[in-house]
Amino acid sequence: MGIGKATLFLLFLLSSVQGSILDSYVRTEGAWLLNSKKQTYKTNSKEECAEQCENETKFPCRAFLFTSKDQQCITLAENTKTAVLFRRTNAVLYEKRIYLLECKEGSGNNYRGTEAKTQKGVACQKWADTVPHKPKYTPEKYPEAGLEENYCRNPDNDEKGPWCYTTDPNTRFDYCNIPECEVECMHCSGENYHGLVATTASGLECQRWDSQQPHSHGYLPENFPEKDLKMNYCRNPDGEPRPWCFTTNPNKRWEFCDIPRCTTPPPVPAPGRQCLSGRGEDYRGKISVTESGNTCQHWSAQFPHRHARTPENYPCKNLEENYCRNPDGEKMPWCYTTNATARWEYCTIPSCDGKEPDTPAVDQPEQAQATEECYQGNGVSYRGTASFTITGKKCQAWNSMSPHRHNKTSEHFPNADLRQNYCRNPDADSRPWCYTTDPSVRWEYCNLKRCNGNVQMTLPKPPQTTLEPNPDCIHSNGIDYRGTVARTARGRTCQEWSSQTPHKHDYFTPRTHPKSGLEKNYCRNPDGDVNGPWCYTTDPRKAWEYCDIPKCPPTQYECGKAKTRPKLCAQRIVAGCISHPHSWPWQISLRTSYGLHFCGGTLIDPQWVLTASHCLEKSSRPSSYKVYLGLHEERALETSVQKRDVEKLFKEPHRADIALLKLRSPAIITDQVIPVCLPKENAVLGGREECYVTGWGDTKGTPGEGYLKETGFPVIENKICNRPEFLNGRVKKHELCAGNIHGGTDTCQGDSGGPLVCLDQDRFVQHGVTSWGLGCAQPMKPGVYVRVSNYIPWIKSIMENN
Repeated sequence: MGIGKATLFLLFLLSSVQGSILDSYVRTEGAWLLNSKKQTYKTNSKEECAEQCENETKFPCRAFLFTSKDQQCITLAENTKTAVLFRRTNAVLYEKRIYLLECKEGSGNNYRGTEAKTQKGVACQKWADTVPHKPKYTPEKYPEAGLEENYCRNPDNDEKGPWCYTTDPNTRFDYCNIPECEVECMHCSGENYHGLVATTASGLECQRWDSQQPHSHGYLPENFPEKDLKMNYCRNPDGEPRPWCFTTNPNKRWEFCDIPRCTTPPPVPAPGRQCLSGRGEDYRGKISVTESGNTCQHWSAQFPHRHARTPENYPCKNLEENYCRNPDGEKMPWCYTTNATARWEYCTIPSCDGKEPDTPAVDQPEQAQATEECYQGNGVSYRGTASFTITGKKCQAWNSMSPHRHNKTSEHFPNADLRQNYCRNPDADSRPWCYTTDPSVRWEYCNLKRCNGNVQMTLPKPPQTTLEPNPDCIHSNGIDYRGTVARTARGRTCQEWSSQTPHKHDYFTPRTHPKSGLEKNYCRNPDGDVNGPWCYTTDPRKAWEYCDIPKCPPTQYECGKAKTRPKLCAQRIVAGCISHPHSWPWQISLRTSYGLHFCGGTLIDPQWVLTASHCLEKSSRPSSYKVYLGLHEERALETSVQKRDVEKLFKEPHRADIALLKLRSPAIITDQVIPVCLPKENAVLGGREECYVTGWGDTKGTPGEGYLKETGFPVIENKICNRPEFLNGRVKKHELCAGNIHGGTDTCQGDSGGPLVCLDQDRFVQHGVTSWGLGCAQPMKPGVYVRVSNYIPWIKSIMENN
């Protein structure tokens, strides 16, 4: 069994132009293949191991394992499509991309994909089974033919392509619907095009997918491993009518490529469904009304809405009449509508399994929930809700097979409580772990500590400040000082604030300043005196004096690390959920001079806040604004609340919707007040990355008004966000999109200026400032945020010079 001529030609060209031999492989950390056909070598590097795989003579090498600590290289005849996969620390699996493709060359005798049903949709019989059909071709008789499981294969080199024995007693075998590997030309919309064209239709050279110059973008090869985003070759990773690329012309972000259509007919489509399964990409029913009752526009029509989703551009998607379809991987079937005010909407298609959609949970205010923040022993009994690994990667749901296929499901481990994507230990490892949502890292241990003693379930402790309860030192001018020093710098005893002898005073009393801590005769600073705390004295000859209280040493803190673990509620809960109190300690409330909340913001340094420029439109005077920190409830009655006046404000000079506020006095760093981290200059988020927004904005009637709410949703690549059906070219390159295309969660009025943060390793980094949107939580209208990484030099310059 050899590799086809077209494949050899492709590999030759790839190896001749690519810088690394590893470009032809998909990398997965923490994975180990159980493979009987293998060869072991001693190599100094993964590149040397790849060379051993390329030169393997004992069998066609489809993958190799490399362990750097002992420099062991194992070449393998199988990959993850055919072999059992295990978890192992310090092992890295490299699989040849060519063997992971779900397409065939010629007659497909080398096809090793995982399609397991016939062109008529009938499930295949396992090659090793003898029921319902006794096979002529078996794994024992044809060991080189790849007759694993019930996957479609072509052991007899049938000119019609891969086939299988069927599970239908009346049909012995049938052919499978395997698309051609497209190198010289494309079928359909070029989803399977893997050729070497690297220029656009107008002759522009394509930008490399792994480059951010001249155009920054979210189509990072590591985030789309199945899309073959190599070099600068034209590809179609996002459901466009044909392959495209970003260009090397700074004035043209992207353009379609001129890939000829194959002269051979496209693969025969599998029979469609009359009900909804998955995303409904194979729905072929005749429903033509949207979920709101609008009639669908014909796919071939351009009125009332002009569009590119035509039968000509998507010849394999069955865009007939005005029936609801899903040609581009949306959440569910949809259509353009005949209503001029509603461009497109989803359709209501009955589910194939008869189930109704899940009812979203109603989120109620909470101060504490029973939660397990540590594990006993090896954590087999752990039932908490931690869902991040030790390096900050989000856990993959146990019932999901993407990006990693596995057998650790509730069906196989019914007593392991494998719910959602919570950390668990179903196989009695040394501690809880999970599969990760990073395609290149299969699994990691979770970010959990072992419990001390016999404690198993704990309630979160009341928030504790990182400072002493009564520290005898001051931060800044000591307006927040609550210590017990009661003598002036010259040694005079302080007069009690409630007393009128020997000095009569009407203004600074516990009654006039109830929040200034005017208790007993302790030194205080109720008027914000720049020189620090003071008091009236018991000496009739001296009305008042300053107190001699030393400055506190600078507070050490780690940016982006909350002392209270955030809830991290994602799009499954409509309109977000109420946050755990003080789990987003960088969130501030921007208020009018009389205390009314109107915008959000983010503490990025003890004395600096990042917000949106449009929040400062009503006044250019710093005295018009106040910043509240350390609050969970909008009423701001908690003892943890700090209030600061604004000393200076700075709007970005080129009119981007981002601004800096300098506080008159620095915030005191406590467990409830911690700055967020800033991204590296020009850092770009990949599409699909899930980030989080917070705020006290308009909840549109959903629960939780008055409490800090949060929601998580993915970043959406600007190229997609600027499509006509979404934001129609309105999103600029210094902005980014995030949200659920189907709506339901979003920022809204009152959230402007607040943060969009993303987890990076074990801390949160602010990548966006909430800027604008078309409505709130509307389908096809994600929120738009200023891209903070574009303004790091400006931010640093303002802070250093002021």
